[in-house]
Amino acid sequence: MMKFSSKPVLEHSEVPLADDGRFEEIVATFEEREAGTTGRASACYVASVVSSRAALDARVRSAQLGEIVALVRSQGGDVVGQESCRLSAVDPRTHLGKGLALDLASRARAAGATMLVVDAELSPSQTRNLEDACGIAVCDREAVILNVFLRHARTRRARIQVEIAQLEYLRPRIRGVGLDMDQQTGGGARARGPGETASELLARQLDGRLEELRKAQKKLATSAETQRRRRDGCKQVVLVGYTNAGKTSLMNALTGAQLSARDMPFETLDTTSRSLTRHGGEVVLSDTVGFIRRLPERLLASFESTLDEIRRASLLVLVVDLTDPEREEHLAITRGLVARMGAGEVPTFCVFNKLDGLATPLERDELVRLSAGSPWTALTTRDQQAIAELEATLLRVVRGQEEEVTIFVPYTAAAVLQVVYAQCRVVSSEGTPRGLRLRVQGPAAVVARIRRDLRRVTS
Repeated sequence: MMKFSSKPVLEHSEVPLADDGRFEEIVATFEEREAGTTGRASACYVASVVSSRAALDARVRSAQLGEIVALVRSQGGDVVGQESCRLSAVDPRTHLGKGLALDLASRARAAGATMLVVDAELSPSQTRNLEDACGIAVCDREAVILNVFLRHARTRRARIQVEIAQLEYLRPRIRGVGLDMDQQTGGGARARGPGETASELLARQLDGRLEELRKAQKKLATSAETQRRRRDGCKQVVLVGYTNAGKTSLMNALTGAQLSARDMPFETLDTTSRSLTRHGGEVVLSDTVGFIRRLPERLLASFESTLDEIRRASLLVLVVDLTDPEREEHLAITRGLVARMGAGEVPTFCVFNKLDGLATPLERDELVRLSAGSPWTALTTRDQQAIAELEATLLRVVRGQEEEVTIFVPYTAAAVLQVVYAQCRVVSSEGTPRGLRLRVQGPAAVVARIRRDLRRVTS
């Protein structure tokens, strides 16, 4: 498991220099460190910390513990022990307090753990103090989430976004590395000075690498914007929801895609789009990265361009896992993050997923309350009839006012024909010696543009 520390330990010298720019080498380095000399993942003892003032029942506390455990396993850790503990007050030095920290460290060592994972956001100094007090490596919630993103990043865009977040997390945690490794400057005896320490050199290298990555991210954002403009005139339906709520499974069921939908947090990092219509891309369905409570701010900022799809959506489909005891809180977190991204005014449709996993069906009144006035449906992705009904409903909702016309497209107007099939629904088609007579249905703006293009071609 990747873990950054501001203490002068060997792990910092093992990290490839940031200006090498080889993301795969960084991944390989951390994977080797996870395996260690024993050839297996880091043995982790996981502690979910809740405030003693919080009125949390046993099911909710169990769900929160299960979430952090799932994250640790998703990033490659071997969980050898877990517990949920109450915290009366936050200790500014160690967050947990020395007594609780020592108790956790004792149980972690007894379980054979090499790392204590704390489900809280720790400052660099709190991490150092905890490690000094416990005598065991400490990893906080943000580091675990960053590790998960690191392992699941597949495309160049996602890798750049994750590496930016990783380096921003590392930057304040290299202070103190190599304080006894001063370098002498050149020149005469009187011109010599302490020079740069190893930590200062690494910080400068990280800053340079971050600048390069942000430039690359900007270029990719420009390319993504160009692709979005090509879809102008198309309706955009975007799936959003808490991580592991079943968004990708729903995407596969609706579009016939074969995207990876393993039961694992943050399996999907990139926005993936597929046509929801059978005869063109008039309605496009997009799957986005999942949300989570206390999502690190640096990750939200890094994925700003990816999540821009949400702001441009014609309809947001809020996917909710009915089997999760915290479904109401997850839905509130999703709505809150959507509002933070400036998409609070976009129409929403609630899909209550995993209906088949409920031991006792929820009352209709409860689902109406959860939907908060939005249209909704409850289903399982294995129910083909329910999926077909959902597809018809989504199309009906997003199409709004359309125009149905009959047009004649000459065979020589290939570009116009491409627009017709990409952004309209072809109701009927008849071939003639000179071209195609089509009955099409589509947004008024797209139909008007097609007519203008046809007049220009035939004039």
